[in-house]
Amino acid sequence: MAAPPPGRDEPADFETAIEACGFGLFNVFIMCCAVPCLSAMVFSASTISYILPTAECDLNLSLVEKGMLNAVTYGGMIISAIPWGFIADTMGRRLVLICGGWIDGIFVLCAALSQNPSQLMVFKFFDGFIICGPFAVVVSYLAEFHGKKHRPYIMLFVGLSVSMAALVLPLIAYFLLPLHLRFNSGPLHFHTWHIFVAVTAVPSFLSGFLHIFLPESPKFLMAQGNYNKALLALQRIYALNKHKSRDSYPVKKLTDDTPDRSEDLDPKRRSSFQERYARAKMKFINGFKQLKPMFSSPYLTISLQVYFLHFCQIMSVNSVRLWLPQIFATMRQFEMQGINDTSMCAVLKHNSRTEPLDPIIQQEECDIHQRPETYQDNIMVAIVGLIGFLAVFPLLRIARVANHILKICLFLATFIVGSLYFAQTTWTTLILAAIYLTLMGICATTVISMTVVIFPTLMRTMVILLIMTCGRLGSVSGNLLLPIFIQINCVAPFVWLCFLMIIAFTFAWFLRIDSQQTLN
Repeated sequence: MAAPPPGRDEPADFETAIEACGFGLFNVFIMCCAVPCLSAMVFSASTISYILPTAECDLNLSLVEKGMLNAVTYGGMIISAIPWGFIADTMGRRLVLICGGWIDGIFVLCAALSQNPSQLMVFKFFDGFIICGPFAVVVSYLAEFHGKKHRPYIMLFVGLSVSMAALVLPLIAYFLLPLHLRFNSGPLHFHTWHIFVAVTAVPSFLSGFLHIFLPESPKFLMAQGNYNKALLALQRIYALNKHKSRDSYPVKKLTDDTPDRSEDLDPKRRSSFQERYARAKMKFINGFKQLKPMFSSPYLTISLQVYFLHFCQIMSVNSVRLWLPQIFATMRQFEMQGINDTSMCAVLKHNSRTEPLDPIIQQEECDIHQRPETYQDNIMVAIVGLIGFLAVFPLLRIARVANHILKICLFLATFIVGSLYFAQTTWTTLILAAIYLTLMGICATTVISMTVVIFPTLMRTMVILLIMTCGRLGSVSGNLLLPIFIQINCVAPFVWLCFLMIIAFTFAWFLRIDSQQTLN
């Protein structure tokens, strides 16, 4: 039941205040602004897997260098997680979104100028280092502008946006990478894949630009004790959504657990250098105090469950996802060379070889990898993922489904990832991989949305970043372990992937999720 509107002078909590703002133009605009940020994260994590089949020919990449390029972006994300979480939970969401977007765009452009593997690794590392913050922050930012009525749908919108970005990237690759473009600019030599990397910088710059026009999160401001500024932000949302004056906003006073510090935080208030230094020092100390509840009950137990769950599920899904472009390219290569055996075992054996190829054969494979057909399978997988998220939207109206969707998807995904072992054709592999990645995308989104409602505002971004860090550690570990299992025998990697899914499902079974929980 909706909360009754507050009286003119009656203090309102966040849920009551944000509900009074309604859902309208502002919410649509903030979701549109979030799409480039979410896309930038997908592009950052997946660009290398699309350029490797062509860049390995231009840069003469070794097997070790290809593995390092796949892992280095995640390495940057892992290292930067805690600093970004501290900044976002003490200095604000908006600052991270604006600065992070612009800085990440610059590093992506630098990666597009790379002339050797070392330069590409360095700039992709910093790309991951920077984009880690805005991606986690935008999830908290979106949740903190919506009430509990719309919050589950907003979190699924995040997953839908990620799926759309995962579709756009192979579409760009389909139209751009098959082109044989070569040109020089002074000492710099450029190929088609350089242009592809440069194009992926657009979402980062767009995200940094668009968030300039948005206010700070009112929930964050309330948690900081800055009620006056939070009220101004809420009035702005109300005016845009209701097409009324800001003064007609029914809430005149806000209340929260944090004491009112609006006067101390007023930027117009003049203060000496000593006072500004004392406030900065206090903010730094309070930032660490905010993290203290993370290490005590009930949050410690819940967070550890979620960390291990996400570690296992992302290790499994990214061990499959990051190999897919190469797997599909190899399958197309087999078909064009008249090789009938396109089973997963044959493909994995081909990609795990360590002996050098004859230069003529290597050039033939490079030419095949640059054909548009090699990207069609990735596009089909992304389309299935997009359809999957659209199909899940109406199901979230059913509370029982919304609260158990994580368990359902993990259970089904366990059997599907095991079924990949029996795939004998390109189409069978495509269908199974598409369904598996769609289910796992829904799982990852559910974990993040669950985290948003469980953990308080002043530790929310830090916890989300730690969850994502566990996932990225899983990604790096999975891509290091998968070749080892492949070398043991064909069935070993699939047994290992199923085992990871069973562990993830076990942790999910003991989690209690309430999609309608009030935002703390």
